[in-house]
Amino acid sequence: MSKRLAEVAAKVGVSEATVSRVLNGKPGVSEATRQAVLTALDVMGYERPSKLRGGRARLVALVLPELQNPIFPALAEIVSGGLTQNGYTPLLCTQNSGGITESDYVDLMLAQQVSGVIFVGGNYTETDAPHEHYDRLRKVNLPTVLVSAPIPGMDFATVSTDDASAAEQAVSHLHQLGHRRIGLLLGPVGHQPSRRKREGAERTLARLGSPLDPALVVNGLYSIESGQAGASRLFAAGATGIVCASDPLALGAVRAAKRAGLEVPRDVSIVGYDDSVLMSFTEPPLTTVRQPIDAMGRTVIDVLLGQIAGTMSPGDELLFEPELVLRGSTGPAKN
Repeated sequence: MSKRLAEVAAKVGVSEATVSRVLNGKPGVSEATRQAVLTALDVMGYERPSKLRGGRARLVALVLPELQNPIFPALAEIVSGGLTQNGYTPLLCTQNSGGITESDYVDLMLAQQVSGVIFVGGNYTETDAPHEHYDRLRKVNLPTVLVSAPIPGMDFATVSTDDASAAEQAVSHLHQLGHRRIGLLLGPVGHQPSRRKREGAERTLARLGSPLDPALVVNGLYSIESGQAGASRLFAAGATGIVCASDPLALGAVRAAKRAGLEVPRDVSIVGYDDSVLMSFTEPPLTTVRQPIDAMGRTVIDVLLGQIAGTMSPGDELLFEPELVLRGSTGPAKN
């Protein structure tokens, strides 16, 4: 007990006597200090005394990396609706560069005594990102679901699209159209979904007798601007078809083609990924690989509620099969 008192006191910046008064329900401590001590207990993995535990709030934190890619708010809408139908209130947490971090949000979740948390993309997909805050969730056994492929060893329940299959479908489509210089426009090097896409593309191209040329792989950010810059490099390397890791990257690639005086799909073919809203209304309409977000969203709810009820164990990854949607941004390779 004395070690716990000392550690919590140091964490909060109060005396051990103050921590002791909180744990024993004694008066003489401000509400702000009391909450800080209880939050520190949660964060550090200590159980609260039974009389201070209370019940978890019927709140579920929904953490999104950003809202620029339409696929994230679309999935958030599905999940939020499912939570509400099951009597839970979604607590939307969005990240901005230089703003509140995932670690900060985890502190907030623990302080609010949420019933569970759903991460839609985030640090768990990146090898070089900080991961320590996930340990705090494990220590208190907070029901958690990850959406999108995690790096190995995360050991949380996961719902994701089969990225390797997505790349296989896109590459096979371009190859059938006669393209042999097929480029990959991916996210960051350490991003697990992009790694899986690259691995799937490499296996497919090797099977088709057209090994992947490393010069035809560009990693960057998930943005239209990064897509434009990366596609320009791929065109310079001789790519006639490009498989992109997101629809915004693909839109950037279309812009790069137009800037280079190339016509899509007469001169170059481009495949996106997500099939987010409005992709059928772009010019040209975008051929893309669709994520089944309706089914994924419903499964996320089922997996989370199963953990809350104690009927489902964390640690498994459920893979959903994507679907190639053919539109106007792909065509036969020029002779």
